[in-house]
Amino acid sequence: MFNVSEPFKSAPQAFKTSLQKTTYAVLAELGITFERVDTDEAITMNDCKIIEEKLKMKMVKTLFLCNRQQTVFYIFITVGNKPFSSKDFSTALGVARTSFAPKELFEEKLKAKIGAATIFSILADSQNEIQVVFDNDILKEKFYGCSDGTTTGYMKIQTDEIINKLLKYAKHDARIICI
Repeated sequence: MFNVSEPFKSAPQAFKTSLQKTTYAVLAELGITFERVDTDEAITMNDCKIIEEKLKMKMVKTLFLCNRQQTVFYIFITVGNKPFSSKDFSTALGVARTSFAPKELFEEKLKAKIGAATIFSILADSQNEIQVVFDNDILKEKFYGCSDGTTTGYMKIQTDEIINKLLKYAKHDARIICI
């Protein structure tokens, strides 16, 4: 059985990664409120269904993509139940074919392990190497459910706080696409 804690409204007592620590420090600095849960290691979207029920929101699906030369990087955030097509994504952006970034680049650029892709990785992207792309369906949701930079911590935040506060703080713009 997949275990999910009761929701908390404060940061964890101890941090598992530097990205997780940075995430909660920035949320506090920006005055962004959240609810979070601690879980067993969650890897699949099926694991996320239980988290969604506990936090009463929908988890986003965050993908890390790159061009063939591995010189241009994208964090693509879409709704959890939407199938992903690299061709459709590339066409919507008007760029050459993209694919999933390799594990080494995932960990290097996102400062997270596979399964913990999160918008908060832009906090570690001071060179603005990662382009942020949202599926327009995300903007229709009041709440944004995502990893806190680990595979055992998930949170619920108001979507407009991600768009209007976090992106600005991290000096990243977002592209909105419809696919």
